[in-house]
Amino acid sequence: MTEHAAPSSQSASRAVWLRHLHQWHWISSALCLLAMFLFSITGITLNHASQIEARPVVLRQQATLPAALAAQLRAYAQQHDGAKQPLPASAEQWLREQWKIQAAGRTAEWASDEVYLALPKAGGDAWVRIALEDASAEFETTDRGWISWLNDVHKGRNTGTLWNWFIDLFAVACLLFCITGLLILKFHAAKRPSTWPVVGLGVLLPVLIAVLFIH
Repeated sequence: MTEHAAPSSQSASRAVWLRHLHQWHWISSALCLLAMFLFSITGITLNHASQIEARPVVLRQQATLPAALAAQLRAYAQQHDGAKQPLPASAEQWLREQWKIQAAGRTAEWASDEVYLALPKAGGDAWVRIALEDASAEFETTDRGWISWLNDVHKGRNTGTLWNWFIDLFAVACLLFCITGLLILKFHAAKRPSTWPVVGLGVLLPVLIAVLFIH
């Protein structure tokens, strides 16, 4: 009676573990499905970035600051010459109204004769230069296309804090997907002799390529 109970107990425990592993495996797969699909595609585009032609679109605009704002910025520049400081609230509002630029929270480079505000973004670049002598402002934005945008999203370049947090959470979901998949393979390996040779090949192949061909 005891001899029959022990295998039965082990089989029940194995079934419980498999059920939990399958559940976490499909949940992690569902959570990272779209992101893994996009990251796989952008992995290819990043690997062949030099072969994919990009045609940047550059847009330049010019404007003149109101006299009162120009005077305020000149006085501000005298106090912060050579420093990196945020723009005054009045300048942020003017940029928002003039070119729909969100400058809040960004630091500008101050000199006695000009203010330079860098506005990096995913898939392109932008900047604002304000000449304090004649109160002229110049805004330039560069768009390198949607492939460049996706590549920057892949790298988390100029994408903001929230997206960087998402990448970390996505990486955790991928780890969970891989670990549960490996444990499921372990449970089924006894009935599938090719399991560990295939897993070994998947581990050994990138290691050999890295050691022998990456200098």
